[in-house]
Amino acid sequence: MTRYAAFLRGIMPSNPSMRNERLREVFEGLELEQVGSVLASGNIVFTAREQDAADLEDRIQAALQERLGIAGGTLVRGLGQLRGLLDRDPFEGLTHGRGSYLTVTFLKDAAPGREVVLPEDPDPLTRIVGFDEQARAFLAVVDNSDPGRTPDFMAWLERTYGKDVTTRTWLTVQRVVKKLEA
Repeated sequence: MTRYAAFLRGIMPSNPSMRNERLREVFEGLELEQVGSVLASGNIVFTAREQDAADLEDRIQAALQERLGIAGGTLVRGLGQLRGLLDRDPFEGLTHGRGSYLTVTFLKDAAPGREVVLPEDPDPLTRIVGFDEQARAFLAVVDNSDPGRTPDFMAWLERTYGKDVTTRTWLTVQRVVKKLEA
């Protein structure tokens, strides 16, 4: 049995179909075990016998679409991948705050070993820390201290990698790992 986290794209907790209890019901209906949620933004932890994350993503996404009408996206990472990311501490010495929003953007289609493209002309509001090959995730520090200016990094990610990406704060990833290890 392996512990996993599913990061769901496009979840709006105000939508009754997207509330945590409904999301957990879908996972339990797939006979996944030890299902739990972290925050109210589409972070579900579970245990499964399966080892192939892509198969899990497909099964979960199909069930979410069929049962709740959620067409977003599902990205799955194993506890080992996420624990390794935390242990590598890519944001060492940085603090998550208004002027330094630490983000992790998971890519669905960036298989290990595939070359990853970094933006040629980085957004002045974003400092790319790097790409974590094992977690298949971009790591960035976003300055969102000026509400009148929006960083272009997220739009660049979608233009470059499509909509099969999802971003979480570093704090959320830490909470997910804590829940997985509990």
